[in-house]
Amino acid sequence: MSEPVPLDRDGADYVLVRDTIQFISENWRDQPELETIAAAVGTDQNHLHRLFTRWAGLTPKAFVQALTLDEARRMLDQSSSILDTAYEVGLSGPGRLHDLFVTHEAMSPGAYKARGGGVTIAYGFHPSPFGTALLMATDRGLAGIAFADPGEEDKALDDMKARWPAAAYVHDPVVTAPYASQAFKPADWSADRPIRLIFIGSDFEVRVWETLLKIPLGKATTYSDIARHIGNPNAARAVGTAVGKNPLSFVVPCHRVLGRQGDLCGYHWGLTRKKAILGWETGLAAQLGGQS
Repeated sequence: MSEPVPLDRDGADYVLVRDTIQFISENWRDQPELETIAAAVGTDQNHLHRLFTRWAGLTPKAFVQALTLDEARRMLDQSSSILDTAYEVGLSGPGRLHDLFVTHEAMSPGAYKARGGGVTIAYGFHPSPFGTALLMATDRGLAGIAFADPGEEDKALDDMKARWPAAAYVHDPVVTAPYASQAFKPADWSADRPIRLIFIGSDFEVRVWETLLKIPLGKATTYSDIARHIGNPNAARAVGTAVGKNPLSFVVPCHRVLGRQGDLCGYHWGLTRKKAILGWETGLAAQLGGQS
């Protein structure tokens, strides 16, 4: 399986891609040409074309289309059946159109109620296609993924620590590095070596996060559809809160949840980053083609 973009250790590639996405997001109605986009982000159009295409699997011009409201609505055209189908066929192993092969379990209710008390969490910062990623792991598996813009690493760490304030934290990027590779390098995605996740949350939150794992790559669903699938159709607002608290960004694809009308809604780590992830996945889905 090909990889949409190599990890960029100084973050420069992501910054340029982020600025490009931001410009396109604000100006897509004008259908800007590549020359205009490149000038706006301060780079050569040939360099931008090569970098962006390598990063997303799409040209900047194609990405203009991928970020429009019409595209979001297109993703939702079959949303009512996406989760139905996933549950019906019991998607698993190489036969499921889910980009990350994962296995997961939840921490005991006692550990959650203790706000992480008695749990040791190793953390480390690593490069990713979407900027610096903070990964957090227990001895049982990956517990958290967050993102940080340059200079905001401490802010991201404090945000994640606040979710489990009683846990013990150890800076150990050696422990988290293998998870970073598994999460962000499609070449390392394998049903034979699944990435192990640990959910630390309430029973309701865990049910929502488990449902997020059913949303296929390149597709989207709504809060109300998730509420229906967890057996509480009137809980769309509560589902939205649980989605917002998802501690395993990207791997547990909360970015694939859109508003009822196809609007992108918010994203804890920035709406531009949400658009970047969706665009990256659009390119990857195109590469995968009929391999689902």
